[in-house]
Amino acid sequence: MRVQLFSEKLIAFRDTENRLGLIDEFCAHRCVSLWFGRNEESGLRCPYHGWKYDVFGKCVEVPSEEDPKFAEQIKLKSYPLVEKGGILWTYMGDPKRKPPLPEYEFCTVDPEQRFITKRLQECNWLQAMEGGIDSSHVSFLHSGALNTDPLFKGSKGNEYNFGDLRPVFEITENPGGLLIGARRNADNDQYYWRITQWLMPAFTMIPPRADHPVHGHFWVPIDDENCWTWSYDYKASRNLTPEELHAMKNGEGIHSDYVPGTFIPRANKSNDYLMDREAQKAGITYSGVRGIAVQDSSLQESMGPICDRTREKLAPTDRGIMLARRKLLEAIKEMQEEGKPPPGLDPDTHKVRSAAFLLPRDQAYAEAARERLRAKPGTPHASI
Repeated sequence: MRVQLFSEKLIAFRDTENRLGLIDEFCAHRCVSLWFGRNEESGLRCPYHGWKYDVFGKCVEVPSEEDPKFAEQIKLKSYPLVEKGGILWTYMGDPKRKPPLPEYEFCTVDPEQRFITKRLQECNWLQAMEGGIDSSHVSFLHSGALNTDPLFKGSKGNEYNFGDLRPVFEITENPGGLLIGARRNADNDQYYWRITQWLMPAFTMIPPRADHPVHGHFWVPIDDENCWTWSYDYKASRNLTPEELHAMKNGEGIHSDYVPGTFIPRANKSNDYLMDREAQKAGITYSGVRGIAVQDSSLQESMGPICDRTREKLAPTDRGIMLARRKLLEAIKEMQEEGKPPPGLDPDTHKVRSAAFLLPRDQAYAEAARERLRAKPGTPHASI
């Protein structure tokens, strides 16, 4: 299959020995796309003149040449490709700095406990990610879905979302990124806390609601102006129910339905996201766009392919976004000037959870909820 990452055009394939390969899309001979290639006998053969490549990008056969040394001189760019948690992962950096595989909790549960999708998003990955750590928009943009979406409704926390439209944000640094705490007024002199995990550079875990599956996203750049939005749901303590899976496959929750045969959301920029002004007027949807995933992407894409941040007027509720930008810039500088690896590579920093809970107003969430924010295999998330 064709793959484009960081503007590089690649081909991913599984050979007849079940080995995974991620190599340059174009044959070294006449630059024909290997998407047309024949997957045969431990390699991928170009259909134009029969040059054949293995999963490491090495040319193993040139039929027109008798001397095998001719093929031995030819190699396409390649990257390691590994399957874990229902996803194929690659590392495209310096081989000497190759990190361990990720240990996000959704990757480690049984397949029956998780559901994963991806969709095309037509904007830079960073502005999409910043939307993922912005909790204050939920009470507005997603207000219609909180009480109707089968993967969100029924949570006591929804009442607190609607009851307090001015959340106070408290941000705490952790080894892999940030804890983004949003507190709202609750009953009995308590605060309702929702703690989002942001792990560098682009992984989020959103706090759960009631006994619904926990969900989150991570964003992978296709090029400067497009990205893949990966979305996951999982339960650490049980299998997903048939009803939950049916809802996810139908594009409910944080997922979307597609243009058939693609990963393009059915509601997209080309059709104005199927805007329904009557539903907006009636209060069924706040923005006129149906579905949490497309509600997010429609507004993030409306900023332009790359948002001009010099025009922004940030508010206190954007503190998480401000600190995330600062941490990313610091990591880039330290890598360039000192060769220091960025945060988020250590698998131990992946073993975290989001959480939603009540606390007395005089308790700091980071300390009081420390145990709730660590992954514990087989135990349920803290949720309201």
